[in-house]
Amino acid sequence: MEPGKPELGKWNWESWNCDNQNWKVRIGIGGQTMKYIKEYKEGDRIFDIYLCKHKQSAVTKNGKAYDNVILQDKTGTIDAKIWDPNNPGIGDFDTLDYIEVYGEITSFQNALQVNVKRIRKCEEGEYDSADYLPVSSKDIGQMYRELLNLIESIGNTYYKKLLEDFFVRDGKFAQTFKASSAAKRIHHGFVGGLLEHTLSVTKLCDYLCTVYPVLKRDLLLTAAICHDIGKIREISLFPENDYTDDGQLLGHIVMGAQMVAERAAGIEGFPHQLLTQLQHCILAHQGKLEFGSPKTPALIEALALYHADDMDAKLETFKEALENAGENNNDWLGYNRLFESNLRATRME
Repeated sequence: MEPGKPELGKWNWESWNCDNQNWKVRIGIGGQTMKYIKEYKEGDRIFDIYLCKHKQSAVTKNGKAYDNVILQDKTGTIDAKIWDPNNPGIGDFDTLDYIEVYGEITSFQNALQVNVKRIRKCEEGEYDSADYLPVSSKDIGQMYRELLNLIESIGNTYYKKLLEDFFVRDGKFAQTFKASSAAKRIHHGFVGGLLEHTLSVTKLCDYLCTVYPVLKRDLLLTAAICHDIGKIREISLFPENDYTDDGQLLGHIVMGAQMVAERAAGIEGFPHQLLTQLQHCILAHQGKLEFGSPKTPALIEALALYHADDMDAKLETFKEALENAGENNNDWLGYNRLFESNLRATRME
């Protein structure tokens, strides 16, 4: 072991000096101190346990092998590079392993990344999995109760039965829906994210119905609640939170339209027109063919759903960009490809 550097796998020190910097580490499960990814800044040293979200071997332009790794905890992810994977200090590990990482935080193209020096694969009991799953800041139980209240307000018998078949009577579906994220990366990419996004879109649609009485509320709210249900099949649950084979081949829009058709088939007398209009709203909710929608909106409710969905996704994405900037959110955040603009926090002083 190099003088003054931590010995991987030893958690009985609360702090020590390393290269004239004070380090804090976990003191065993339950009494541990952990530095989360969101807290790091350029120049920091890193020595803690993280989830290996992804690992991929690569080769530099000069033909030298290295590993790309994505580390994750409940506050987010950070890219990491292992420039010398054959170093004896780099232990064997794979994607979705919990690993103890020693290295330093650097910056590349305005993004933080870890220059990894040592890695050790951890065993069960060395970590608390709750530290590594990003979770909605809102109460999941309360959000689900709000969604159930909106379902209760639906007047159309067939739409209400359809929604209750998913969200009230199907316990497995309900648990999966509450645990799912709304996306792999872009927005609401956390446990409870699908529920949070669905509730926000539904409330926006409910408001639009008060401003534009021409909108058929029962159809619009049913479509809003169901518009992303296909994501429970498109994206696996955490810690993977990655696209499934069906998700890659079919996508959540098509699968969502199929799911409502399957449930409607089990409701005696479900009118064909009510089903096709609901399916159309789901199929058109991303608005444009180039955005991934198989159909463009032909119903006014489909148009309203498209804009409500787009608004919530983009505002959440902007909010997450501000939060990820941390203390630097008063500065320009840099160019964002989604918004095609250099972003900055609003100033009121």
